[in-house]
Amino acid sequence: MLYYLFEYLEKHYHLSGAGLFQYISFRSAMAFAFSLLISTIYGRRVIDKLRRLQIGETVRELGLEGQKEKAGTPTMGGIIIILATLIPVFLFAKLGNVYIILLIVTMIWMGAIGFVDDYIKVFKKNKEGLKGRFKIVGQVVLGSFVGLVLFFNPDVTVKEKLPANEVVKVENLIVPSNHFSEEMKSTITTIPFVKNNEFDYANLISWMGEGAEKYVWVLFVFIVIFIITAVSNGANLTDGIDGLAAGSSAIIVLALAVFTWTSGNIIFADYLNVMYIPNSGEMTIFISAFVGGLVGFLWYNAFPAQVFMGDTGSLTIGGVIAVIAIATRKELLIPILAGIFLIENLSVVMQVGYFKFSRKRTGKGKRIFLMAPLHHHYQKKGYHESKIVTRFWIVGILLAVLSILTLKVR
Repeated sequence: MLYYLFEYLEKHYHLSGAGLFQYISFRSAMAFAFSLLISTIYGRRVIDKLRRLQIGETVRELGLEGQKEKAGTPTMGGIIIILATLIPVFLFAKLGNVYIILLIVTMIWMGAIGFVDDYIKVFKKNKEGLKGRFKIVGQVVLGSFVGLVLFFNPDVTVKEKLPANEVVKVENLIVPSNHFSEEMKSTITTIPFVKNNEFDYANLISWMGEGAEKYVWVLFVFIVIFIITAVSNGANLTDGIDGLAAGSSAIIVLALAVFTWTSGNIIFADYLNVMYIPNSGEMTIFISAFVGGLVGFLWYNAFPAQVFMGDTGSLTIGGVIAVIAIATRKELLIPILAGIFLIENLSVVMQVGYFKFSRKRTGKGKRIFLMAPLHHHYQKKGYHESKIVTRFWIVGILLAVLSILTLKVR
């Protein structure tokens, strides 16, 4: 809203300093600062309110050290992250931008699903929470919406490199042929560590014959649904010990900010020889606010946690990360960038799968890990929560750096 206000003031009254709001860098910095202040200052009030309402965590008996002490700790703290993100976004972002709209819808939708899940656990005294099939339905609905908008909305476009000796008008400037074409609809995405690192989803159904490309939207929507479901559930599984999900997510989102900044800026996109995605740079403002919310929440969630994010936070985090990656056409980079989520997911799948397989073969179920998800395995081995979280963060940083390197290493 402030963007439009200062745009009007600059245009009609030539107000000094109003032009700063035209710069994504300035608005991103403001969004981060506001979000951090909201989450740290007002986060305490939210925690006190949750405690007065007796919205405390019900802890299952898993035989983990320090587990009993966590009982009664306020949960649903994901509300802090959501509010600290959305308020600065409404203030500083271009609310008409299609990518901002998608991220706002994603945050509210996944937050609502997580809130219902936490509500059932806390007030209905049902430790299972919202039934899994209802979560999946909610994720499928969101994935379908996001996929259809990204495929059909005319504002979702890319620009490709031009052949030699051609010119094109870009933002009222005539630029040489080694820059970009006019905006175009495309199902092209990015493959990391490959020299010609662009891949068109339409190629996956080319075997169906001529005219098959008009059905590629079905495949694209299915892929979007799968990614959103996988990443949101991965974030949910990672939220098991103090500070792990919030800290790991902040690292991932910061790396995504680099991608949105470079893909949304024609100069950087040209220099790095990456796909230019018009209007996508606006997501940097959302991401900055999101990081501020995560860091501010971590102030209270670090060991010993004064609040838990609950599914209200973890499902929201995963959903937002997935949509940003898809919108910047970096979804195939998720196994590396969100490697912590992937490892946590795989540890559960491997544990359950091997247990069922061994029980069927020998009559007695065997386990790969002492306990799944993976962070609980290390707890069982006697590592302190803080050490586990710190080392997971270090791995997350290494994966984030590796992901950013894909901008040049091919």
